[in-house]
Amino acid sequence: MSSEWSPSSWKSRPAKQQVEYDDPAELADALARLARLPPIVTSWEVEKLKKQLAEAGRGERFLLQGGDCSERFTDCTANLIDAKLKVLLMMSAVLVYGSGRPVVRVGRIAGQYAKPRSDPMETINGVTLPSYRGDLVNRVDFTPEGRRPNPANLIEAYSRSAMTINFIRSLLAGGFADIHHPEVWDLSGLGQNAQTDEYHALVAQMRRSVRFLDATLGRPLEELTQTEFYTSHEGLHLDYEEAASERPPLRTGWYDLSTHLPWIGERTRDLGGAHVEFFRGIKNPIGVKVGPSMDPNELVELVSVLNPANEPGRLTLIVRMGSKKVADKLPALVAKIRSTGQVVTWCCDPMHGNTYKTADGTKTRHFDDILAEVTQSFDIHRDAGSVLGGVHFEMTGQNVTEVVGGSCGLTEADLATAYESDVDPRMNYAQSLELAFLVARKLGSMRA
Repeated sequence: MSSEWSPSSWKSRPAKQQVEYDDPAELADALARLARLPPIVTSWEVEKLKKQLAEAGRGERFLLQGGDCSERFTDCTANLIDAKLKVLLMMSAVLVYGSGRPVVRVGRIAGQYAKPRSDPMETINGVTLPSYRGDLVNRVDFTPEGRRPNPANLIEAYSRSAMTINFIRSLLAGGFADIHHPEVWDLSGLGQNAQTDEYHALVAQMRRSVRFLDATLGRPLEELTQTEFYTSHEGLHLDYEEAASERPPLRTGWYDLSTHLPWIGERTRDLGGAHVEFFRGIKNPIGVKVGPSMDPNELVELVSVLNPANEPGRLTLIVRMGSKKVADKLPALVAKIRSTGQVVTWCCDPMHGNTYKTADGTKTRHFDDILAEVTQSFDIHRDAGSVLGGVHFEMTGQNVTEVVGGSCGLTEADLATAYESDVDPRMNYAQSLELAFLVARKLGSMRA
């Protein structure tokens, strides 16, 4: 690759999953307006996350990345945002307790408005229209107006992302994550099962410890009242990501300030492609989805392009193999990276490789497959002398019925009860918390 890079140099490369707009002037106007807006995140937040991801790669922290498969504009409401935040905070508390490590909290939130598609067009009852590509581009309504790629959506997505992260910041600054406030940690919506009982016991134990520390210090422990939280999304729409990029004062280089941690998807990680070209030049920590088709030599080359300085925390490899392929595919990748001395943070995404369709065509995942891929990934890294630095989940704070299995006993027959996702199935509140317990146990057993 040429060393010459600019925020627009990606336009000289083949670009997959990009959008065709019917009015180029309207698109140009929207992008110019977007570029003038204040950044959603700051460069010092981005650099702080990079440092913490480096620590996760060394096993000193643990990354919890989670949230919706695809955000919707209609979900930008206070109750839905705080429900997502609440379950992520609960999961992170369990992981801290089980692992004895600080947790890096990264939400698939405040920007996850674009989704890749296998086919640019969709046909229903003989009518063919553009596929739904997320609210950043068009609407799920199967009408010519709804499916029209609309440049105005770029501004609305940016605005809603800013509103979302600012609301989250306000919640956290106001003590939303504070273990001193039991009303924030209400578990009444979880029902009654073994995992809920265990979580109640955990929260009670945490509160006893906090009271002891408060009494010892003679004041509340400030570290327990404030929580750092970062955002992430797939950097799919390159015009949008370019418009949100800038060179901050007193910094060297360009930052994509639409999010802290953008990632490249499995479908757009071509070495000579536009996404790799754009991502190699920004200073953010970045992620790359790694699926079962990845060749070890190709991975080494990709890591070299995206992290030529071998900077710790710069690159997170988000592995998504599927529970039936991970044991066959992951060891060679881990061994190859270790043999080259390349520094990466490994993360397990046990969601995307385990998606399947029921007999009636409903997309779902099985809780047992999700857990199996996580467990195998931990073991593979341990046996190779490597570190699994985190997990990446699609989950929600709502009581949806999109993933089968778990202690809540959801079956395929239950999926229609509360299936709300327009794209991929997510674990619900109870399943997310149960998985956090099981991951925490695995971390604890490896620490012992």
